[in-house]
Amino acid sequence: QVQLVESGGGLVQPGGSLRLSCAASGSIVSINAMYWYRQAPGKERELVAGITTGGITNYADSVKGRFTISRDNAKNTGYLQMNSLKPEDTAVYFCAADIRMAYAIRRYWGQGSQVTVSS
Repeated sequence: QVQLVESGGGLVQPGGSLRLSCAASGSIVSINAMYWYRQAPGKERELVAGITTGGITNYADSVKGRFTISRDNAKNTGYLQMNSLKPEDTAVYFCAADIRMAYAIRRYWGQGSQVTVSS
């Protein structure tokens, strides 16, 4: 089995920073792309950022220049550094990873981390 465990969410004031982590464990051969999504109340889940095995990144326009996605392949862990946070960034953030196991590649999801930006 494979698990993705997130950490690092919380309450922060506008303009502040948070760092989310996503640690993968289990029967992992390798991890392909990793992603961060978010879902605000009453809205659909949206892709925030993605990163390939080789470190190529992409971002939603709404977070470009403020958020940075990264990964540590040796630790099977992904990160989302969020700076200059705005109230509209408030959402539950989910990590996802395309994980290669012995006989299949499958997308796994983290449990979700609440990020609240408020004064």
